[in-house]
Amino acid sequence: MEPKLDEIDQRIIRELQRDGRLSHQDLSEKVGLSPSPCARRIKRLEAEGIIKGYIAQIDEQRMGYGMSVFVSVKLDKQVDDQLINFEKAIAAFPEVVDCWLMTGGFDYLLRVAVADLADFERFLTSRLTKVGGVSSIESSIPVRRVKDQRARIY
Repeated sequence: MEPKLDEIDQRIIRELQRDGRLSHQDLSEKVGLSPSPCARRIKRLEAEGIIKGYIAQIDEQRMGYGMSVFVSVKLDKQVDDQLINFEKAIAAFPEVVDCWLMTGGFDYLLRVAVADLADFERFLTSRLTKVGGVSSIESSIPVRRVKDQRARIY
């Protein structure tokens, strides 16, 4: 069921996605609403689970992880035990920042953040290839990010 969000709710979401640290006063000015009703709307959006939380966006490059690699992984069998074991292993790897169970030719798509190609090789050979049930791995190195948006908004 799609939530009923009016234009003000949508503006609140857009502004908070741009800057989650806005004060209620500043946010209310940006969306054209007084602070108290703006705060009530934020609480409602949080209570409904539309706003799930607030995070700091981290610059991976400045943290020393200037290279992302997209890795497609195929398991030899897509049975519950193998899926669970693979997902537990992946959850323990700090290099893996995103992991998606997929349809199509591969079972999982990972985004791996590493310092450089040598760091990726170490991850690949000492960690990922050691996970039980992995039958094939295909890596792709992105040239540049074209769009960076955390969630789809109106």
